[in-house]
Amino acid sequence: MMNEAVRTIMTTEVVTAYPEQTVGDVARLLLREQLQQLPVVDATGKLVGLITSYDLWRDCRENPGSESRPVAEVMNTHVVKLAPTDKVGTAAELFMDKRFKTIPVVNRDGLLRGVITAFDVIRYTLRKEYREPILYREELL
Repeated sequence: MMNEAVRTIMTTEVVTAYPEQTVGDVARLLLREQLQQLPVVDATGKLVGLITSYDLWRDCRENPGSESRPVAEVMNTHVVKLAPTDKVGTAAELFMDKRFKTIPVVNRDGLLRGVITAFDVIRYTLRKEYREPILYREELL
């Protein structure tokens, strides 16, 4: 069950940020989209970092008035990532490490192809076991 490729369950329509965007712009984007982290890509779509709500909180706390700082100064550049052919089980192991909630999926050239979340793995596993929803209708998932 966990041997399927992550490309089969990853989200391919991903909200992203750009290194030159401001901290304030990205904070508003996270709030509007109800997300906790965003992949940061360059103009070619190559993954260059990851920005989280915690990164923004910490930066604003340490640097009052940092709303106009570029995301490039705040984002994490050492990002754990997966390839589309990596296994769902690999993603599950990384999520069990408790440091990750979203993992970018990139191709060999580093271009962002999607993201996989812990929720994606849970939903995938549940649907393999239970074809029909147990408590909730599909519209709610």
